[in-house]
Amino acid sequence: MRASLIQISVDEGESVESRRARVASLVREQAGAADLVVLPELWTTGAFAYEAFAEEAEPLEGPTHEAMAKAASDAGVWLHAGSIPERDPDGPLYNTSLVFSPSGERVAVYRKIHRFGFDKGEAVLMGAGRELVTVRLPDTTVGLATCYDLRFPELFRGLVDAGAETLVLSAGWPERRRAHWTLLAQARAVENQAFVLACGTAGTHAGVLQAGHSIVVDPWGEVLGEAGPGEEVLTVDLDPAKVAATREQFPALKDRVLGRR
Repeated sequence: MRASLIQISVDEGESVESRRARVASLVREQAGAADLVVLPELWTTGAFAYEAFAEEAEPLEGPTHEAMAKAASDAGVWLHAGSIPERDPDGPLYNTSLVFSPSGERVAVYRKIHRFGFDKGEAVLMGAGRELVTVRLPDTTVGLATCYDLRFPELFRGLVDAGAETLVLSAGWPERRRAHWTLLAQARAVENQAFVLACGTAGTHAGVLQAGHSIVVDPWGEVLGEAGPGEEVLTVDLDPAKVAATREQFPALKDRVLGRR
């Protein structure tokens, strides 16, 4: 299985409409080059552009949904389309991830569970998701997470209990905490004996420099590929069979005592 993580630059000088069209083009370029394509968190607005959330929020089946469904179909890829600020007509805003099949069908929706900001920003502007979400691909089961979720290992344990073998995370992670990004991505891979595909953004969100350095880690914690700080497409080959082989060779998950379902 080949995965491409599209590390998009989100800068204030580019309109949402222009970026949406540009990203759709980048996805289409992966036709024949990748099976799974992953985009970062809140790439339409910028993860730290809190003041734009309400203005740029869109319904679940809004313009980003339409553009990404078409791009996935055109490219013939599974597409984790990152996340958007979703306006729920019956509730609050949500930080919502969308996943599309190679036919352009929406197959999963994940509303971010852990909201960042403590007593400000996303934590007060958006509602919290409540459900863990996995998606069955032909070669692997994918578990979905978003940015700040990376700091909560119990979420990933829950995804593994639900059958996840590949953990896919979209993020808008700041440069000042980049060391944590790399450390936690490897930790989630090792402790869950799963692949981790973590796609971040480049550029600056509302004055906050982004870390970039999207990363792919295998079930032993080995880094298979890592992007630089700028806009980049990181493409990595994965062997899905390595998850079962690792869990059989070093069956630590079988020795769990606390929190076992």
